[in-house]
Amino acid sequence: MIKLTTMVLMISELHEKPIAYWRGKERFEDSIIECLTIIFRTSGCSWNRCLMCGYRHERSPFGESKDSKERHLLSQLAWVLDRYKNDNYQMVKIFTSGSFFDPEEIPPSVLEKVALEFQGKLIIAETRPEFIIEDTITYFVKTIDNGTWKTPLYCAIGLETSDDKIRDKSIKKGFLFSDFVDACARTRSCGAGIKAYLLMKPLFLTEREAINDMKSSIKDVLSYTDLISMNPCTVQSKTDLEYYWKQGAYRPPYLWSILEVLRKIPVPITCDSIGGGKKRGAHNCGKCDPVIVSGIHDYSLSADRELIASLFEMECSCKEEWNYVIDQEMPFCMPLTR
Repeated sequence: MIKLTTMVLMISELHEKPIAYWRGKERFEDSIIECLTIIFRTSGCSWNRCLMCGYRHERSPFGESKDSKERHLLSQLAWVLDRYKNDNYQMVKIFTSGSFFDPEEIPPSVLEKVALEFQGKLIIAETRPEFIIEDTITYFVKTIDNGTWKTPLYCAIGLETSDDKIRDKSIKKGFLFSDFVDACARTRSCGAGIKAYLLMKPLFLTEREAINDMKSSIKDVLSYTDLISMNPCTVQSKTDLEYYWKQGAYRPPYLWSILEVLRKIPVPITCDSIGGGKKRGAHNCGKCDPVIVSGIHDYSLSADRELIASLFEMECSCKEEWNYVIDQEMPFCMPLTR
């Protein structure tokens, strides 16, 4: 009986964990601050069609009732707060299985509890543009704001690219660049800022096309955003992207391509190379990967452009391969009609 009770408790505790949570450092303006990142397990994304996203499979196994959602989300929040004391970090980055400001995914009561628990912190919360509703954002800003930060909330939108065709055909994101621009205006009217996530090398792009798309996307969003993060595409399990990758029809970006973008863009941005140096993430040949991945991480904290320049000047046999790919790789031409 004791063993059975212990097993039930262990299973219950596992259900209350977020998908992931960790402490780290982030650059904000000219400072490096402590950051707590949380990925809440929720009922799921209302869109749920992006070709590269594996979070569609990270849905909560619990019932869909509002009370059930509230109970399990608050339990996940309590799990994190119990492990990370509130005075040891300044920034909180919040992700979910979909959108943090989607009322069907995060009930208003949970939104209020999160705001109260993290009052005085700098919050970056990811959401689709359609869920940036002025009343919701204004209330959240007022609740978390205690005067510590000039802009206490940044709404983070996975724009991925400024090119509507690529966002539709290669990602299936379900909104236009104009929707992003409108969402930026609504966000600023509420006293919040904007962070744009851009995806390096979505499906169907050649290496050169991916580099050019990232450079142009960064320039296109500069006048709308406060913060920009370039996310090299990673092959997540049970995704459409993984299917093409297994068929040999997709390769994650070269680390050389990431350096090429970072050294040419007009402003420093952050780059989170998840899975960098591994076959499912951005990688080169394997020999030079550890140094470059570490350097990109350091650059995200220091904004040291000389570091990026020195990394790009490294000698490795795979750089010749990368140059060949840039010159010779042909576009993946899909039929324009059925």
